Amino acid sequence: MTELRTDRLVLRRWRDSDLAPWAAMNADPEVREHLGDLLTREQSDASVARFRAEFEQRGHGWWAVEVAATGEFIGFAGLDPVDDGLPFDGVEIGWRLARPAWGHGYATEAASAVLAFGFDTLRLPEILAVTTATNFRSQAVMRRIGMTRDPDGDFDDPTAPEGSLRPQVLYRIARGTEG
Repeated sequence: MTELRTDRLVLRRWRDSDLAPWAAMNADPEVREHLGDLLTREQSDASVARFRAEFEQRGHGWWAVEVAATGEFIGFAGLDPVDDGLPFDGVEIGWRLARPAWGHGYATEAASAVLAFGFDTLRLPEILAVTTATNFRSQAVMRRIGMTRDPDGDFDDPTAPEGSLRPQVLYRIARGTEG
């Protein structure tokens, strides 16, 4: 199993001890602001079961992220095939952190490690990122890791409810252009 390490973070396989803090994140309206409805504990646990199964199948996916110095679980980061029904194909990078972990550069640090894994280990030709048009924090991380917005790829997510979650923006980065 591939574990990724940075100066401050460990991206690792999910543990049962991650379930409660992950559920708390998924029940936090600010964390879920650009993602949709809050998740119940059962829905949150089911997402981890999917992450674990996908990791077993592919050898990568959504890693749990912890602070190396303390072992504290702070969220997830990883790579996943683009959802069916979107107007493009490829592999998407993503991250989600608990609110106390915001503003410390952890998302950029974790995303940079995931990007390097995608290009250096998986030899992906390109990595995509998608978020709501109003999720400026995630878009800032995308720019910090060298991604460029593709306005021709912006779209309305038909699975999202009407409103601010529907307009989506697409960012891209090609192997060899990361910095």
